[in-house]
Amino acid sequence: MSADRTLNRRTLLSASFGVGALSLALAACGAGDPTANKGSGSGDGESGGAQQLRIGVSVYDMSSFITAGKEGMDAYAEAKGIELLWNSANLDVNTQASQVDQYVNAGVDAIIVVPVQADSLQPQVAAAKAAGIPIVPVNAELNSTDIAGNVQPDDVAAGAAEMQMMADTLGGKGNIVVLQGPLGQSGELNRTKGIKQVLANYPDIKVLAMDTANWKRDEAVNKVKNWISAFGDDLDGVVSENDDMGLGALQALKEAGKTIPIVGIDGIEDGLNAVKSGEFIGTMLQNGTVELSAGLAVAAAIAAGTDVNTEPVYNMPKITKENVDVAIQHVVTDRAAFLAQLPELTEKNLASGDIADEGIPGQ
Repeated sequence: MSADRTLNRRTLLSASFGVGALSLALAACGAGDPTANKGSGSGDGESGGAQQLRIGVSVYDMSSFITAGKEGMDAYAEAKGIELLWNSANLDVNTQASQVDQYVNAGVDAIIVVPVQADSLQPQVAAAKAAGIPIVPVNAELNSTDIAGNVQPDDVAAGAAEMQMMADTLGGKGNIVVLQGPLGQSGELNRTKGIKQVLANYPDIKVLAMDTANWKRDEAVNKVKNWISAFGDDLDGVVSENDDMGLGALQALKEAGKTIPIVGIDGIEDGLNAVKSGEFIGTMLQNGTVELSAGLAVAAAIAAGTDVNTEPVYNMPKITKENVDVAIQHVVTDRAAFLAQLPELTEKNLASGDIADEGIPGQ
């Protein structure tokens, strides 16, 4: 996508952000000031003369999923001459609000948020709209009618699919526990909704416990240890709303000398390896590298005034032993090659409408 465009807010700014040190500082500390270091940016986009787009990104946390997604965004940004400014909110709504405020005050060209909570950032969205800065939620929903775009996974379908895998494995009966994401975040709400939709068809599957581990592996270890102590041999399966928590459950079960089915969502490296080894019965591939690259492409197109589908949906393919090897190639073993062709893949997928397409068998 060309960086040539009509300059609007940009003409009010005398200089651009520093590309290297500032971006690294923001990514590392998660609470940097995006107005700092003015005057040190390169100012050149891929056209060689026009000023590059500057897009601020605020994510809920630097989870394994988001870390992979940042690599996808970085690859797309480098190919398209986009300057990215990164912040992590560390699962704190107030921190994220402050980060978005800073981006608005700095006059960036667009803002991408992976929200901590769906019901948040209303004043910030209003301020961005008033300033003519498009805000695009990616990966997690933001309850607002003033957003400029929306790039989301079908989390209800993913939750339903992982629960169906568990129900099939258990033969329609047994006792499970469910590890949820941060309560109130759209990913948790919708994946839980999908899980419950399938559970309604299986009265002989009992949920012994359902609680959050905040997408975190270490929190899941402690949570599942407590559940093992409480339920012992009555526990037949673990349904985890992401792979990281499922891996925490796996660790807790191993330490207790137990082997029961586990299913996850996201398809991070360790999760895919667990599918390959048989320690997970499956996962739903939400390749953060692909999804967040698509989110950046949508935000950049909106900022540049280019026609684009502003609300594409990421439909996660089911990953089992039958197709896990290709997913591992994209996420791990052939990652450099995959990242190299990701900008082209992102553009092709936006044109086709299937932003999740990466050639996984059965997709």
